[in-house]
Amino acid sequence: MTENKLFNLQGKIALVTGASRGLGKAITLGLAQAGSDVAVADVLNTAETVEEIKKIGRTAIGISVDVSEELSVASMVDQVIEKFGRIDILVNNAGILKSAPAEEMAEQDWDKVMKINLKGQFLCARQVGKQMIKQKSGKIINVASIAGLAAFAQTAAYNASKAGVILMTKTLAIEWGKHNIRVNAICPGVFATAMTKNFLKDENFVQMIKNKVPLGRYGQPEELIGAAIYLASDASSYLTGHALVVDGGYTAGI
Repeated sequence: MTENKLFNLQGKIALVTGASRGLGKAITLGLAQAGSDVAVADVLNTAETVEEIKKIGRTAIGISVDVSEELSVASMVDQVIEKFGRIDILVNNAGILKSAPAEEMAEQDWDKVMKINLKGQFLCARQVGKQMIKQKSGKIINVASIAGLAAFAQTAAYNASKAGVILMTKTLAIEWGKHNIRVNAICPGVFATAMTKNFLKDENFVQMIKNKVPLGRYGQPEELIGAAIYLASDASSYLTGHALVVDGGYTAGI
């Protein structure tokens, strides 16, 4: 099998949540560049991402979704099936971050993080999984975080939600392998996105990244594309239940 065949997504249908900006948008455009048509889903406006995909020459639709609500997720999947007939790739990317010392974290903030980051990913995986079981094939990529592997201070809910995503990924992998569905996670380190912009304004935080990351810097969203294409393509045909860390080496020394 040639390299081009291994990483070629020509003719595939992908659904990406949280795709209007940041890591989700970068992954979405990367999948399109690799040949996939894409359903762009977000609670935010998806028009810009959809137009950029069309400029690449691929077909795209925008879908408004609240991943924490079952009916909204079901409607999203129905719209994708109506347009494309199937779903080959799901990238479960939608997520939020609430930062506060544990003793000061509001209950509603804890609940919201869990509802979107963990419950939301489960609802999307479950609904898409039903379709993939019918198809007898599929790739699910859950975007977790190194915060699910090693704790960061003042983000207790986020850490716990991403740890849950990793174990959920492994659970779905062992349940759905018999259906030819591969379920893996990506664990990004610190990347420059809207979610991290306040942290990256803190000179002490940036210096900590320079000191602790072997590559000496934080990542750019485009640097996650290769990992996503690998997990979405035939190149990872014998990989499931894995959490792929993309963090510049940060967790290598932990």
